[in-house]
Amino acid sequence: IATMGYITPEYFKFPGFLAPHLGLEFSQVPNGLAAISKVPSAGIAQWVFFVGLIETGFLKQDPSRAPGDFANGGTLGVPNAGGPIENEEARKRKL
Repeated sequence: IATMGYITPEYFKFPGFLAPHLGLEFSQVPNGLAAISKVPSAGIAQWVFFVGLIETGFLKQDPSRAPGDFANGGTLGVPNAGGPIENEEARKRKL
């Protein structure tokens, strides 16, 4: 996924504004890690809020399960992607 984040902006950028109140268009945002410096602080706050919701709600660790084995996570952490790995040995190998 990280690779796609580096490659895709070379060929495609969303039309319109990233931050209309600042006049910042998506086409003005550089590629790669330099893009983070252009994101307004409200956008960074949205990232932190969203990740916090996922960590404290959707992917909450159950003490009765192995570390990283989330009930809502699905196969390889993708929700509803075929369900949990039933074979204990295969699950340990893939985790």
